[in-house]
Formats: sequence, C-alpha cells, structure tokens
Amino acid sequence: MTSTDYQNPYRPIPIRAVNRLGRAGQRLGLPDRLEVNKLIKHARRKTGLSDFGDDGHLEALQVLVDSINDEARLTPTGLIVQKSRLASALVQRLRIQDLLKRHPEIDDTDLGTVVMITGLQRTGTTLLHRLLYSNLEIRGISGNEALLPVTAAETAERAERSRKRRAVLAERTISYLAPDFMAVHPIDREQPEEDVLLLDLNFMSQSAEAILHVPSYSHWLAEQDHTATYQYFRRVLKVLTWPRPARAWVLKTPHHLEYLDVFLKVFDGATVVQTHRDPRIAVTSFCSMVAHGRGMFSDEVDPIEIGRHWCHKTHRMVEWAMTTRAEAPSERFVDVSYYDLVRDPIAQLQRIYEVAGIDFNDEARALAEQYVAANPQNRFGKHHYQLEHFGLSEPVMDETFAAYREAYAIPFE
Repeated sequence: MTSTDYQNPYRPIPIRAVNRLGRAGQRLGLPDRLEVNKLIKHARRKTGLSDFGDDGHLEALQVLVDSINDEARLTPTGLIVQKSRLASALVQRLRIQDLLKRHPEIDDTDLGTVVMITGLQRTGTTLLHRLLYSNLEIRGISGNEALLPVTAAETAERAERSRKRRAVLAERTISYLAPDFMAVHPIDREQPEEDVLLLDLNFMSQSAEAILHVPSYSHWLAEQDHTATYQYFRRVLKVLTWPRPARAWVLKTPHHLEYLDVFLKVFDGATVVQTHRDPRIAVTSFCSMVAHGRGMFSDEVDPIEIGRHWCHKTHRMVEWAMTTRAEAPSERFVDVSYYDLVRDPIAQLQRIYEVAGIDFNDEARALAEQYVAANPQNRFGKHHYQLEHFGLSEPVMDETFAAYREAYAIPFE
C-alpha cells in the first residue's frame, strides 16, 4: 500500500548524502539556480546547432525557470534532474529544427486517422490508451520516443538503442527515487506515453505543475494562447511518422482537456474520447500522484496546497471542455464511463473503433484481450489516498463538480 506521509518523502540513503553535500556546496557558492542562457549554451554546444525555431518557447522557458528558482524549493538532486530535463528539451528542439530544414517534405506527412483520449486524471485514460496501442496498425508515442524523439544516431538501429537506453534510465531513476510512484502510475517504456512529454518541448504543459510547486508559472500558463504549442506538437508527430508511416495515431493526455478548443482546431477531423469518473475519486487520486511526484524533487511538499490547486484546475478543465463541446459537432466525441470501461473494456474499445472508422478485426480484438489479461488492476500495488489528506471534503467536491457530474450522469463511487 502506498504511503500517505506526503510531507516526509521517501529518500534513499545515497540521495540523502548527495543532498547534504549539494547544500554544503551551495553555501560555499556553487550554483543553486537554473539559468536560461546556460541551458541554451549547453544545448548548442552539445549538438553543434543553433536554431531552436521561433514559436514563443523561450518566453515560456524563462517564466518556468523563474518560477522554479523562486518557488519550487528543489533539493540539490531535484535541481540536477530539472536542469537535465530542460536542457534535453532544448537539445531536442535543435535536432527537430535541423531535421525539418533538411527534409521539408516532413511537413507534408499524413498522420492518418487520429484518435485522442482525454479526461480528468485517473479516469481510465491510460488503460484505453494502451488498449488502442495494442493494435499493430495504430501508432502511439512510445516511452522511448517521448524522451528522445530525434537522436544524433546515423542509423535507425542506433537511434532505437539510444532511445531504449534513455527510457531504461528514466524508468529506473523514478523507481529508485519514488518506489510508490510505480504503484500510482506504472511506467513501461514498451507502452505508449502521454503526449504531454512532447508538449514539454514548448515548455507549455501541465508537467511542471504536476511535479513541482510553480504557482506563478501555472497562472501564466492558464492565460496563454496554446495554438503555437499544438502546431509544433503536430509537426513533431509528423517527424515521428515520416520514417515509419501510420494508418492511425492514438494520442492521450488529460492536458488536452484544458485546451480542447485548440486541439480540435489544429487536429481537424480527429475523434476525441473523453473518460469520466467520480471527481471525488479522480481528483483525490491525482493529488496523491502529484504529492508523490513532487516528493522526488523537494523536501517541502504541501498536500493542502496541492488539493486546493488541483481542485480548482480540474474544475476549470471540465468546465472549459463542456463549453468547447457545446459548440463542436457531437459526432466527433465518444464518452466512456470509467465504470463501464472496468466492467467490459473490449465493448468500450469497440465503440471507439466504430466512431473513428477503424476496423476492429479479430487480430485487434485478440491483442486487446491479451493486454487486459496480462495487466490486472493494482498489479504494481494498492494506491491509498483520502480526501482529507488534501484539505478536501465530499460537500466541497460535490458542489464544485455538480454541473459536470450531471452533464455526464457520473455516479458516486
């Protein structure tokens, strides 16, 4: 069973030692802040490239870095990890831009049929994502690709080896830093990953506020136009499709729910699958996931602040999505109840295939059934969480999400 002592994050003994040494070094004058200019110089020096493209990403990066420096209260280990993460994103931008310059035909690549899964966090989106991905004719963003979309390798074989090494390192690092996190959100490099990791290349996604305390960045992010970010995301998908064409793509992240209007504009003709679950459970479960995630990088985790922030944010997500859907063609959407999905996942999968116009043949059904059999619920451990841990209550949650619950006939769990 996962820990609920969020204010005292798990720390392996070697990491405690590294943090003590790091703090001592910072007192002696070693850097304790991120600097955008240094991140840019590092990326250019590593790649020998200079053009990142120009779509507003540098402003977003500066806002994020300022918020991390001023508010996130990172441990020395956390600072190292975040520096590496941001530098890696800049390296990827350089390599992607270089590839697009050398092969302008990539922009003409057809993505095929696009199915996008979204919904509040912890509502069954991962299960649906992996069921669709089990079809060999449907592409998704693999864990390997999400971390390293474009490599420096000269051959496809070497590129794949580079991706696998990076993915294995990331998986082992998370398992080491926060073993409970694997029970909350199992990570498997062979399975598809969330699109939010590609949105991170524009430094405009929910990732940062899910793993760090960055309130000023979160406020700034909510006020921005995300069109350029989604257009860049679409180009990166074409970069991934170009060497390995696909008849269909399955995309997935709760982030899309907040910017559904932009997604529908950029991905014209896509089928949108929205999952639904009792917000009391979904929001609380996600708050627990956020708390475990933040505990990897900071010694100061405030579950009450997490509950307040994500209750407000998830409410905004469903409200904005309902507004968008009221003005969009209803035939573009498939609503899936978490409870129907758990009871009969294959039946829900077949509904999605029918609306998207994809053939649900015997092979697709067999592969989906095989995945369900091999991945029972809670196989990585029981996730434990309670509303009161995050300063929330049933009356508050019921009032906050009353309109959403009524609109989709969501039962109390």
